Amino acid sequence: MSKKTTQKVKQNKRKKTITSLFIALGIAIVAIYFPELLEEEEKEPSRQGLIPVELVKTIDGDTIKIMYEGKEENVRYLLIDTPETNHPWLGKQPYGQQAKVRNQELLQKGQLEIEFDVGGKYDKYGRLLAYIYIDGKSVQEQLLKEGLARVAYVYPPNTRHLDAFEKAEQQAKKSGIGIWTLEDYTTDRGFDSEKYPANSVKIPVYGETQDFKNCTELRKVYPEGVKKGHPAYKEHLDGNSDGQAC
Repeated sequence: MSKKTTQKVKQNKRKKTITSLFIALGIAIVAIYFPELLEEEEKEPSRQGLIPVELVKTIDGDTIKIMYEGKEENVRYLLIDTPETNHPWLGKQPYGQQAKVRNQELLQKGQLEIEFDVGGKYDKYGRLLAYIYIDGKSVQEQLLKEGLARVAYVYPPNTRHLDAFEKAEQQAKKSGIGIWTLEDYTTDRGFDSEKYPANSVKIPVYGETQDFKNCTELRKVYPEGVKKGHPAYKEHLDGNSDGQAC
């Protein structure tokens, strides 16, 4: 290789090195002063009115923590109430843990989105008030359908989905599942912790079935029997096929 060629190769390498340094410097400047330009492309909502957000933590059956507009916010689910998992004076209530686990499971199944109603965005505790969706499907409505929540805290004008929620609640109540398996546990004021202390009833884990050899054994746990859809319901225990076992 001639001396001239060697010098040209060195010059090209030097130019590439300088170019790389300028590129790196430019990226560093953008990252420091314009970080939003390097953020991932914003997710598209599944439909109009929904806002894609990032889940930070599932707090309980009706409360989560999310990233919203660049900061962490606690979100209280609109129009529903689930039993407590660790309340200062109510303590742990039956079906509270089941509601939390199911809520957490639902939130892992797709894109998390929130929707505000026409009323105020925050409650008196500083929590966002919103409807919660996964891939466009209502999490509140699903919890109601599965008997893990009741319709509650209805404060107009935040009532956009009240009719659908009440229909879902009635469906679970008619099937006698979840919170509706415990007579008079669910009230207009909340859940009766005095009548049903946390360890007073055996509650199945979500998705678990319960097997009893006969009605005598079943009634030791469920004195009033169980309806079709309940984890302990079995056709062979429903002698007259009326949807009520034992």
